[in-house]
Amino acid sequence: MKIDWAALGSVFGVSLVITVALVALFTLGIMGLSRRERAAVQGASATLAVTGAYACFAACAAAVAYGISLIVA
Repeated sequence: MKIDWAALGSVFGVSLVITVALVALFTLGIMGLSRRERAAVQGASATLAVTGAYACFAACAAAVAYGISLIVA
């Protein structure tokens, strides 16, 4: 049995980048929702922050759904 170390390293690198990107997107979504809470206390509007937060969560859900579809197919 021969292990293709270049392919293994490539898979590790792509997995690491995608994981960091998903965590960053989810963090941005949480930050957008916390800005909504802060704006509600101050009496201001935070529709842009909430829209951005929902977009980040939708991108996370799409990436997870795409990953599951790759595994199942």
